[in-house]
Amino acid sequence: MPLDPAVVRASFAVVEYRADHLAKYFYAHLFAHNPGIRSLFPAEMAEQRDRLFAALTQIVLRLENLEQLTAYLRALGRDHRKFQAAPEHYPAVGASLIAAVRHFSGHSWTPEIEKAWSEAYTVISQVMIEAATVEDPAWWEAEVTARHRAAPDVVRLTLRPDRPYPFLAGQYLSLCSPRRPRVWRPYSIANAPRPDGTLELHVRRVADGLLSPVLVNDLMPGERLRLGPPVGDAVLDPYSVRPLLAVASGTGWAQIKALVEQRAAWAAAGATGSTGAACTAPETTVFLAARDDTDQYDLDAVRELAARHPWLTVVPAAPAHGSGRERAVRLLRDGLRRCGSLADHDIRLSGPPDLAPSIAELLLDLDAEPELIRHDPVPLTFNRARPLSSSDWFLDRRNIPWINRTELG
Repeated sequence: MPLDPAVVRASFAVVEYRADHLAKYFYAHLFAHNPGIRSLFPAEMAEQRDRLFAALTQIVLRLENLEQLTAYLRALGRDHRKFQAAPEHYPAVGASLIAAVRHFSGHSWTPEIEKAWSEAYTVISQVMIEAATVEDPAWWEAEVTARHRAAPDVVRLTLRPDRPYPFLAGQYLSLCSPRRPRVWRPYSIANAPRPDGTLELHVRRVADGLLSPVLVNDLMPGERLRLGPPVGDAVLDPYSVRPLLAVASGTGWAQIKALVEQRAAWAAAGATGSTGAACTAPETTVFLAARDDTDQYDLDAVRELAARHPWLTVVPAAPAHGSGRERAVRLLRDGLRRCGSLADHDIRLSGPPDLAPSIAELLLDLDAEPELIRHDPVPLTFNRARPLSSSDWFLDRRNIPWINRTELG
């Protein structure tokens, strides 16, 4: 099917500044013409509208790179199974999308533009539908078997999925609770695969969040959660002998903890050499960053891992309580500079969305190789305030931090 990215991109630029209005029109059109679809969406639609436009923006940005576009759409198609999206829903979505773009394009809309959008959506829907035919489950049901209050605003949850949950250390999952139907949020898996199949998650309460306050304040052992498939490529190469430098901030420690456990498991299983001595993991240094020293919530586990594994060095990078964010950032950057050259190091970054962008330049100055730096996808900005008007949206482009990170590419 032919595809004209330039026409679609130029047309999208016309309507982009009216994103919130376009998304409202899209869902109104979709539900009016397909009432049965409404039950697949959450009651509160403000976030869903943001989710739609964020995904649409990512698709338009990738139209001229079919390899990137296909990979993104496949991930999106697999992920949408947990929303119960079915092949018969795609034509309705396409019709409403084109209706919304046409409506807000005004006099600039032409038959050529409509043809380009129709062809683009045909490609998009075909890739997503095909990706959704994989045999893996669309979701897993998991029982909460343990809940531990690690800090006033953080809990550690232990989950037991109802069937094997195949994942790699360093990946994350999305979950929802019957207490907040159809509200999904991503969380890093805080352990390497275990013989008993259980999963550990670290959840921090977000004051205005729809799901995290429920998970931190109300969720109890015995309740069930629904889990989406594991995603993410910030994993380790099992054959790498390079030193590992990891930076964890806040609950980003969950992902780094899983990587440390995985390195320990490989070393223990490995390999004994001709001398009979057990192999050791490559040197691993973890910078444990936080806003202040009261924010480091899992120190018992940190100390236990450091005491057990001589190849692991943990460097706390948190100022005294009340020092402020700027002091915390300066402390982390100073610590990284003392590492010297990071050439030929595997590097993993995990924490709030601004962590990777804030230290990327410093890492490159320390000879870090870009292809060896990995972290989960992050947006360009971090502003949780909703725009008051279409002009606010245009002038202040927002991160949408609660979107499944798959949708951020």
